[in-house]
Amino acid sequence: MPSTKLTSFLNSGLNELKDKGLYNVIHPLEGANGPKIQLEGKELINLSSNNYLGLATDERLKEVAKDAVTKYGVGSGAVRTINGTLQLHVELEEKLAKFKHTEAAIAYQSGFNCNMAAISAVMNKNDAILSDELNHASIIDGCRLSKAKIIRYNHSDMDDLRQKASEAVKEYEKVMVITDGVFSMDGDVAKLPEIVDIAEEFDLITYVDDAHGSGVLGEGKGTVKHFGLSDRVDMQMGTLSKAIGVVGGYVAGSQALIDWLKVQSRPFLFSTSLTPADIRASIEAIDILSESKELQERLWENTKYLQEGLKKLGFSVGDTETPITPVIIGDEQKTQQFSKRLMEEGVYAKSIVFPTVPRGTGRVRNMPTAAHTKEMLDEALSVYEKLGKELDV
Repeated sequence: MPSTKLTSFLNSGLNELKDKGLYNVIHPLEGANGPKIQLEGKELINLSSNNYLGLATDERLKEVAKDAVTKYGVGSGAVRTINGTLQLHVELEEKLAKFKHTEAAIAYQSGFNCNMAAISAVMNKNDAILSDELNHASIIDGCRLSKAKIIRYNHSDMDDLRQKASEAVKEYEKVMVITDGVFSMDGDVAKLPEIVDIAEEFDLITYVDDAHGSGVLGEGKGTVKHFGLSDRVDMQMGTLSKAIGVVGGYVAGSQALIDWLKVQSRPFLFSTSLTPADIRASIEAIDILSESKELQERLWENTKYLQEGLKKLGFSVGDTETPITPVIIGDEQKTQQFSKRLMEEGVYAKSIVFPTVPRGTGRVRNMPTAAHTKEMLDEALSVYEKLGKELDV
């Protein structure tokens, strides 16, 4: 018989979330995650995907993925340290290292796994981690798993970081400073040049989560490359699931770092490796980005078009510097209502509310991609104009 305490806890918690407008409804897609999607029998303009460059549905990636399944099968069959390392894994990691301008790289099953694996493999209870207060949840969980002292510094506040760094190095064996390269809810970019200067002054380990920067900034090579800091950042993390369009993640850095992660990071040691199709498609995506800037240029063109259109209509997009385009509404209930009405009018843009963002900063998060046409964006802007007047936003 189910536990009455568990049932009571779950029901009361769910009801509270719904009452506060914090309950998230999941909508299963009825087809591919492209610039338009099929949902509940209706076609919608899709502004909620992290598929920045449209590679998730690219025919070139689909073809090589099929070939990989034919040759290698649907799964790798084991963890990397037994016999789950295919030659494809080696090729992918070599290409990632070259792409990120580092000595070596290691692939994981997801970006979340990267942060859980790499932070806890390097830091321990005798250490401290200086973490931007708006860092991604996976960074927070990776820091907790390491058992190091977590010291949050104010978002992109370099004076606060400097002060806390000067204090931490006196007390702890190793100190790491960790930041998102691009902050996923606001779209602003970390002040990496200043962070790296402070890190070198106090001998801090530098870790950049570039999930939303790789494929987007620095000619596609990421935030670290964007600032010309490839030889000054110790650890770069990226995903294969956003701009790359597939699934998985990686950490890039020195050969010694990657050798250490291969024998100490638990997701690498104890979880079955990426599938052949995922690896081969990721290799193809990296080759495409290495050979041409066309997709990045189209992404930024669409980004500018959408953001300028929203601003002209009177919407606030905050301080975004990237394709991440939040329309900040504030009130959680009104944010949820706005997102629901967008969907009813043919635009899919999800509401983001607490605890993903602070209370009172609810927003509808829009993600233009290289695959959108101007006609799609015009249609979305027309809906925004209509609903802005209707809901007084």
